[in-house]
Amino acid sequence: MLFVYYPKCSTCRKAKKWLEENNIEFEERHIIDDNPTYEELKEWYEKSGLALNRFFNTNGMKYRELKLKDKRPEMSEDEQLKLLATDGMLVKRPVIVSDDVVLTGFKVKEWEEKLL
Repeated sequence: MLFVYYPKCSTCRKAKKWLEENNIEFEERHIIDDNPTYEELKEWYEKSGLALNRFFNTNGMKYRELKLKDKRPEMSEDEQLKLLATDGMLVKRPVIVSDDVVLTGFKVKEWEEKLL
């Protein structure tokens, strides 16, 4: 299982602690040092069944700086995925990826349902 996170993010730290407490093995990946690629994001999005907006860090400074709230609705899915691949700070985190599950953000109930 891949755990893509930003170490300074308190939600990511809570999620990592939850994984450890539930004895779930995972490989860590720093979202800034190793930003998800377009190909990875496309695969995760398709596998997840989630709406594409769930992959955006809509509360982030970068998202607001780029005025994506207004621009995103006009963009194609492909354009949005390519944009996400340019900067890890645009991606909602943490992201957890296994063979059959992709989750963005940390919602305990959702993680319990999908990972335990």
